Amino acid sequence: MRIVIPGRGSYDIHYLLLDMNGTIGLDGALLEGVADRLARLPQTVRPLIATADTHGGASLVGERLGIETVTLEPGDEAEAKLAILSRLGAEQTVAVGNGANDVLILKESAVGICVLGQEGASAAAALAADVLVHDIRDALDLLLHPQRLVATLRS
Repeated sequence: MRIVIPGRGSYDIHYLLLDMNGTIGLDGALLEGVADRLARLPQTVRPLIATADTHGGASLVGERLGIETVTLEPGDEAEAKLAILSRLGAEQTVAVGNGANDVLILKESAVGICVLGQEGASAAAALAADVLVHDIRDALDLLLHPQRLVATLRS
């Protein structure tokens, strides 16, 4: 998926790195509308969940969605998520999260999207992101309709 943002550059997006709780899920359960939107993403964009799995349920969500899910060991989850982003290639990844442990991936990815959602968002995550949205459906809609992302980020 190619996104050209005037004044910012051109991005070939191959990965979508997602946080679980507070981002695609609430209290360990997948939010309504997420599965449908993920299924409609271009086949060239591969989603992946990286989570501390605070509420449990991430592996079931990953199985339901048919996407790779990495449950992080407690302690320095931010660095663990950054290592995953580095493995994928930050320049070809959109990262979506809401927590303090998402700050590094939101800052280092090609495009970082912070989700406010019902759980709220870390102020540091909101400041590290390129875009701040109300919920995950809005974030995924930006990828399904990339001209919206262009309109928001062009300089």
